[in-house]
Amino acid sequence: MSRDFYIVSIEPHVGIIIKICRAYTNSQEEFEDYYQEVCLQIWKSKDLFKEKSKWSTWVYRITLNVCLTHTKKKYKKVEEQTNGVYDNQSINNTAFADESLNLLYDAIKKLKETDRALILMYLEEKPYKEIAEVLGITPNNISVKILRIKQQLKVLLDGKIN
Repeated sequence: MSRDFYIVSIEPHVGIIIKICRAYTNSQEEFEDYYQEVCLQIWKSKDLFKEKSKWSTWVYRITLNVCLTHTKKKYKKVEEQTNGVYDNQSINNTAFADESLNLLYDAIKKLKETDRALILMYLEEKPYKEIAEVLGITPNNISVKILRIKQQLKVLLDGKIN
């Protein structure tokens, strides 16, 4: 991957790539692996981009697909090793040092995969139309889903964040 490609095509979208990868990982090391894989997949698939959507939408889709694929593989491997018992504690390091943020990400991780993706894009202040395009649902459903997700997060976080 060239430095120019990274600067022009990936760097403007680093914020959301980081947020999505962070929402699907439990350690700095795992986060870095996901982030690298996302960048690699964006570079590998650049020629498949047909400009039917915005580049940022393409980046979202790739990021979500990489994270979901790795998460499924990770949970399958962990289940095999622990017979289904999984410890979902965040590992304390620089990317995971803010306890309030850790609680929020832990709550977001408890959401269904599509709800997790939706709330991350909402928090990134993406337009409903773009969120709908990425997730393959109608823009009208977005506001209803966001309201329900916020209620779920409130219940999950109730009393945990001051």
